[in-house]
Formats: sequence, C-alpha cells, structure tokens
Amino acid sequence: MDAPTSPRAASERPYDPIDLSSRAFWERTAEERDASYAVLRAERPVSWHPPLEERMFPDPDDSGFWAVVRHEDIVTVSRRHDLFVSGAGVLFENIPEELVDGSQSLLSMDPPRHTRIRRLASGAFTWRQLTRMGQRISSHARRIVDDLAARPDGRAEFVADCAALLPMRVISDVVGIPHDQQEAMAASVAEGLSAAEGTPDGGTPAERIVEGNRALRRMALELAGRRRERPADDLMTSLVQAEIDGERLTDDEIADFFLVLCIAGNDSTTQAIAHGLRLLTALPAQRAWLLADFDARIDTAVEEILRYGTPVMTFRRTAATDTTLGGRDIAAGDKVVMFYASGNRDAAVFPRPDRYDLGRAPNPHLAFGGGGAHFCLAAQLARAQLRVLFRELLGRLPDIEAGEPRFLTGTAIHGVTRLPCRFTPSPQGTA
Repeated sequence: MDAPTSPRAASERPYDPIDLSSRAFWERTAEERDASYAVLRAERPVSWHPPLEERMFPDPDDSGFWAVVRHEDIVTVSRRHDLFVSGAGVLFENIPEELVDGSQSLLSMDPPRHTRIRRLASGAFTWRQLTRMGQRISSHARRIVDDLAARPDGRAEFVADCAALLPMRVISDVVGIPHDQQEAMAASVAEGLSAAEGTPDGGTPAERIVEGNRALRRMALELAGRRRERPADDLMTSLVQAEIDGERLTDDEIADFFLVLCIAGNDSTTQAIAHGLRLLTALPAQRAWLLADFDARIDTAVEEILRYGTPVMTFRRTAATDTTLGGRDIAAGDKVVMFYASGNRDAAVFPRPDRYDLGRAPNPHLAFGGGGAHFCLAAQLARAQLRVLFRELLGRLPDIEAGEPRFLTGTAIHGVTRLPCRFTPSPQGTA
C-alpha cells in the first residue's frame, strides 16, 4: 500500500528514490541496508522519505521524515537539543500523547525536565556504583555460564539461555526488582518490544504495548511503595527519596522512568551480546586475536562489537525551528531520524568501515547515541556486562559457536530473536 502524501511533500520536496520507509527495506539483511546507506551518505546525506509503510497509529497529517545517515550530521542532531527536540517522541511515527511519556519517558523529554530527572537517576551509574556492581555482575555471569556449560548435549538457544539473562539480572539489581518478579518484568519488556517491531503474536501492536507498559508500571508503583517504607541500596530508593529544589518525583515520573530503564537496559545489551557471539563465530581470525591476549584486548573488542552490531539502529528528533542540515532546508515540526547503523559505517570516520576489527582504535561509534543530553545513561554498565560475560563465556567454553540467527524485522532494534549455539559441555569442576 502506498504511503499517503501531502501536496507539500509531493511538490516541494519529492521523496528520495531509495525508500527507507517500506517494509521491504527493513526485511533486507543488514549488509543490503548498508549498501543503500552508502549511496545516501555519498550523494544525499539528508534525504526526505515517506511515512513508514506499516504503522501502529495511522496519522493523515504525517508527510514523512528526514533521514540523517552521516556520522557528522547525526552528532549535530544529537547535540543541538535546542534545534532538534525529543518531546514529540523518538519513533518514526507519531504515537498518542498519552503513550509518549509512558513508553519513552526520559528518551522523549527535553530540558529542563529531562535535566532534572536524569540528574536524579545518574547517581546509579557513576564509576563508584559500577565498581560496586562489578562483583555482582561477575557472579551473575558465572552462574549463567555454569548453567550453560552443564547442558549435556552442548546445545542451547543463546539469546534466551544466556544473552538475555545477564542484562535482566543486572538491571534488576540496579533498580531493586525482587528475584520473584524478574521473569515477569522480562516477559513484559519482550511483549512490548515484539509488538513495537511488528512481530505478529496475537492482539494489535497498540494493545500489546499498552498491556506490557501497564504491567511494568504496576510493578514500579508497588516497588516504590515498598521502598518508601523499607529503603534499600538501589535506584528505586534513590528515586523515591531524592529531592531537587524541594520537589520529589511523582509516581508517574517514577513509573515512566522504571519502564524505559527496564526496556533500554535489557534489550540493547542483550542484542550486543548476541551480535558479539554471532560475529566471533563468523570471523574466527578475530576471535583468535582476542583470545591471544583477552584482558589487554577486550576493551577495544567491546567497542567494535557495539559499532558493528549497532543494536539500536534509529532514533528520531523533531525540528524545533526552521534550520538547515546537510545542505537541506528543514522546517519546524519536521521529523528527523538518525540512522546510527549508517553513521557507524561512515568511511569519513571509520577507515575500512565494513571490516570487523576488534582492535579498532579510535572508535567513536554511535551505538550509545551521538552525545549530548541524551547520551545513554547506562553505557558503562552495558560495557561492563559485555566484558565480564565474554570473559566467562570464552574462558569456560572456548569452542562455543553460534548457528544461523533469526533477525527481528523492524526499524528500531537490530534484534536477534533466536541464535542456536553449540559447545563442548564443561560441568563445574572439569573446566
């Protein structure tokens, strides 16, 4: 079905011949999409495209979006929050106002509100706190790999049995989610993400997102109530106790932040881990290079896994005023979508960008955004999880290999939904 057009879109700014809005484009492989991005980076780094072909929320006033594919321009959009705002949402399509805060929270805020809430939450992600978390991350990773290694047939589904478990347990520790509620939290996150990416699994996408969000909000409010009565050493306690200029966060603000942290803190790290094993399997020479001196090389390896896999592929901003970007005139109210997967292949920044090079340095990738006010709050926590898990995984199961992946079809997450793996079993005491 053809996307609706407006007279202005058709006459004043024709849509680009490379259509980034069709389902067919997003069903292509990452390598095929990269080929289209390369053309746009070279010839039309800021280009105009029709609305998404498949949308959860029809909007007759939606005339399209600007695609920003060059590293330099993505950084500009990210850092100029005075020109490009987040308050209208971070997805390609406009979603109902009542869902923006509830599903995107901190992601869809602008200063000064964004500054206030981010300042409250940032205390959970300082170097001091990450150092304190280090032992718990290691303990979680060790138990996860122990369970994997003990499988007598040496086979597992890597996403569900390993990659998804560490982020879920770590974020639960950070926030303070009780052990008996962690599986429910993960299920609600998975439900909302699969619906948002168009995975057919019963019910309309909007209904499934709303239901998943409601479940997470109920969990947040119950936990907030407990922490007001019985404080603990976790982020939820910090959120319910914190004051800025004599004001405390409202229950809605706490629930919204809880929701986005559970989603962002779980899925993007899960995907980075899955892409890491997939790429280490596909490129054995890079794997051998890493294992030859793991401790000295894992830091640059993690950065390259993040760059090459780019778990979060796109984020949107909205032009706050008429401006110019990449030689194109952008009108106030226009949607501006940053294509991180393209920026991470920009040859002007990354020599031989299509080469997977675990020793690449410097590596100013955009896996955590392009900087500015919305730079990923939990970036260092994600990096720590990747370092620790791959140390445990490759140390205990050095021959682990990924099978054929199944990818998610969607515009936001470069998602691996299934990744079979095989290895030589190594029960405890025989490693």
